[in-house]
Amino acid sequence: MAKYRKLGRTSSQRKALLRNQVTNLIHYGKIVTTEARAKEVRKFAEGLIAMAVKEKDNFETVKVTAKVPRKDKDGKRVKEVVDGKKVTVYDTVEKEIKKDMPSRLHARRQMMKILYPATEVPATAAGRKRGTKEVDLVAKLFDEYGPKYANRNGGYTRIVKIGPRKGDAAMEVVLELV
Repeated sequence: MAKYRKLGRTSSQRKALLRNQVTNLIHYGKIVTTEARAKEVRKFAEGLIAMAVKEKDNFETVKVTAKVPRKDKDGKRVKEVVDGKKVTVYDTVEKEIKKDMPSRLHARRQMMKILYPATEVPATAAGRKRGTKEVDLVAKLFDEYGPKYANRNGGYTRIVKIGPRKGDAAMEVVLELV
């Protein structure tokens, strides 16, 4: 018996399809796909969430001082003239950051191998680059899904059948996070 479904694609196409669907499942919480694809995507998603649950509290907070450029009301950097040259003015700020322990860093890198970078476009300026922002899905896994599923031993996803697809009668399902 095979360990995975080939889904009628070459290995590179299959890996890209599964990575894309896992990324969308983590980002949106649910996707609509065929039953065979959903069963394959479920394997990846369950593994990622299990890693997030295991490593959710494995970090330490560290205070760091950083030089940040001063900005005016328009968000532009403030410049001063020193010795005939324009120089940016910097302020010193203290921040608290999370520093990953080695096992959490390894888990983060394993997740980044599977997940594609995701961007979020605001509804008002749809189709424009301005205002888009990068969504950190790995942080979402650790901060949101890790604590949410901490008391659960597996079974983080649910497959609900919604009927055959019109074009080829393939069974369509909704794959969602529980």
